[in-house]
Amino acid sequence: MLWVVGVIAGALILLGLLLEAVRWLVIIGAVALVVVVVLGVVKAWQLMHHSAGRR
Repeated sequence: MLWVVGVIAGALILLGLLLEAVRWLVIIGAVALVVVVVLGVVKAWQLMHHSAGRR
């Protein structure tokens, strides 16, 4: 009976760590997405600005 409780506790701890890892992955992915979007907008703005300046 005691080992069953131990196994369940271990499984819950592993599940908690897994969910925590997934949450951090989602946060990291969201931050990376924002960075990519900002860089894309800046590059596009620079290209538009340079092409307008040359005319």
